[in-house]
Amino acid sequence: MKPTIYDVAREASVSIATVSKVINNTGRISDKTRKKVLEVMEQLHYQPSVVASALTGKRTYTIGLLIPDLANPFFAEIARYVEDRGNEMGFSLVMCSTDNNSKKEEKYISLLRQKSVDGIILASGFTNDKILKELNKEKFPLALISQDISGLSVDSVTVDDFLAGYQATEHLLTLNHKKIAVIAENSRSSKERIRGYREALQDAKLDYDDNLIVISDSMSDTGKQLADQLLELSDRPTAIICCNNLLAIGAIHSAREKGLILPDELSITGFDDTILATAVEPPLTTVKQPIREMSYQVMDLLIQKIEGKTSTKQKRVLVPKLIIRKSTKALKQ
Repeated sequence: MKPTIYDVAREASVSIATVSKVINNTGRISDKTRKKVLEVMEQLHYQPSVVASALTGKRTYTIGLLIPDLANPFFAEIARYVEDRGNEMGFSLVMCSTDNNSKKEEKYISLLRQKSVDGIILASGFTNDKILKELNKEKFPLALISQDISGLSVDSVTVDDFLAGYQATEHLLTLNHKKIAVIAENSRSSKERIRGYREALQDAKLDYDDNLIVISDSMSDTGKQLADQLLELSDRPTAIICCNNLLAIGAIHSAREKGLILPDELSITGFDDTILATAVEPPLTTVKQPIREMSYQVMDLLIQKIEGKTSTKQKRVLVPKLIIRKSTKALKQ
C-alpha cells in the first residue's frame, strides 16, 4: 500500500500541516524539523500527489518547456540549463519538442495545462501567437527564451540577433568577402540576423541580393540541401553565414562534396557555439549565445511571475560574441 501524508506525519512526529509546509516549501519551519520530515519521506518512498495539489489550487512545482527540436544541440543545452536552474529553485521540468508545428504546439500547451504546470517557457520558433495571446489574457505565467514577440506582454530573455547578424557579416567583410550568402531558418531570430546582415552590407556600400538568401521552411530542409542551391549558382558566394551550427555542418558537407577547399575557397560561419562548433573540421567560426545565462535568467523571471513578485514585463537582451576559428579566411584578391 502506498504511504500517505498521514504516515509521514506519524513517523516524523509532526502534524499533517507541517508535512504539507515542507512539501510546498512554505511557512516557517526549523531546519531540524524539515530535515526529519524529508528523511521520513525518503525512507517511506513517499511521493506527494501533483494532481491533488493542483486540484486544491496549490502549486505543483513543475514548469513546462516547449522547444522546436531536442536534436538541435542549442535547444538541448537550453533544456539542460533550464532544468538545472529549476532544480536549484525546487521546480521539476516537463519538456515537449514541437518540430515548429503549430498543431503540436497547441496539443502540448493543452497537455501541460492539464498537468497543471505552474508556468511555461517557450523557446525560439514558437509560431502559434493565438494561443500565446489567450494564455496571456488569462495571466498564465509565461516566459520566452531566444525570441521576443512584439505586441505581447510576456517576459523574455534573448540575444541581440540583429547585432549577431551584423557581427558575422562584418567579420567576413574584413576578410575581403563581398559575395556573402545566408542560410536561415524560418524564425524571428533569423529574420533579425538577416536584418543585421543587410545593415552591414549597406554600411560597406554593397548591394543586397535576394538570391543569396535561402530559408529553411521545414525541419526536412537541411543545411546541405540549401547550400547546394547556393553553390550551384553561376556566380557562387565566397562565404556563407549559417543561422545555426547544424545548418553550418550541412554547408560544410555540401562544399566538400563539390570539391571546395575550406576555408581557402569558401568561408563558413555558424551561430550558437554549441559543442558542434569544435567537433567539425575545420572548427567553426561562430556567433556565441550565452546559453547558460539566458536559461538561468528565463527560469528566474518565470518563477518571479509564478510567485507574484513582479507584474511588469521584463525584456532582457544579452550581447552575442563572435568566436573566430578556422572555418573563415581572408579571400585572395
